[in-house]
Amino acid sequence: MTFEHQGLLFHRERRFHEVTRERLRSAVRENAHVVLAVTDPAVLLGGLDPHERGRVHVIGRDTLYDAPGRTLAALHRLALVHGPVPVSVVAEPPVTGGSTMELREWHRLESVLSTALAPMRMRLLCVHDLRPLGPGARAAVRATHPTLLEAEGPRPNPAYLGTQAFGHRPPAPEPLPVRGPVHRLEIGQSLPRLREDLTSLGTGLGLPSDRVESLVVAVNELAANVLEHGAGKGSVQVWRGEDRWVCDVFDERGGLSDPLAGYRPADTLRPRGYGLWITRQTCDFLEISGSGEGSLVRLHFLDQERADRAQPDGTRSDGSRADHGGRRGQEARLTP
Repeated sequence: MTFEHQGLLFHRERRFHEVTRERLRSAVRENAHVVLAVTDPAVLLGGLDPHERGRVHVIGRDTLYDAPGRTLAALHRLALVHGPVPVSVVAEPPVTGGSTMELREWHRLESVLSTALAPMRMRLLCVHDLRPLGPGARAAVRATHPTLLEAEGPRPNPAYLGTQAFGHRPPAPEPLPVRGPVHRLEIGQSLPRLREDLTSLGTGLGLPSDRVESLVVAVNELAANVLEHGAGKGSVQVWRGEDRWVCDVFDERGGLSDPLAGYRPADTLRPRGYGLWITRQTCDFLEISGSGEGSLVRLHFLDQERADRAQPDGTRSDGSRADHGGRRGQEARLTP
């Protein structure tokens, strides 16, 4: 068994319940490590017998789908920790409710899974309720799942495009409103000085301490790439957006042309890819854009406390409590 990425596209709750329960039962019979990460797991677990329920490890849906880079790292670690036992995951990826950029990055993650996790003993079933999705979102879901689970069983998906679906590098990132001044730092030869300046800047902008650390780690990796593999000079701009802090790292050479860079664990074997693999896990969203005149990596650090104030009880969409401590420790919490 190697990695299998399947999609269940449904219009009726009954079909969703029947198919996913059978997948969970089948995984239990195969003695797989079974993980369930959906919005309402209790409905599915209620149809299983006590033995089957005891074998299913439930993860909050918003905990698994915390950020694209961390989601991929968590799936990768699940397979590594529990191997050689196969891992079976039933999950509900986010395809509604975010900005255009955020939803595109989630689709990018889905598009790369079959190559990123190819050697892993894992079967991932992504469940998608088609009812709230428009034509574009439906097309994106179909383009990123190589196999669809139909009533008669799994079948190859003729609409599957894989990495080609979202593999084009745009010339510029999505425009965002700027709330306050834009702070600029130059990328020079002294990375320790840059880290010190970023620490002071992030603290002054009001980032929580763990977010400051994430900013410094991410920019340090990108700046090292600029110095070692890029033009040798560039710039960093940090500013406050509507619901996030944003950091642009510009390389004057523009050699970073793959918007999927850092989404593949195999990239860790390449010096530049390793830095991007780390960076995708330390920020919430990452955009790669540019042209022959330079490449730009935009890092998004969401203001989760602001988002939680919109939900007074501090709960996520899956009913779990928000947890701001140790977001970079996500992988450890996803290996029950």
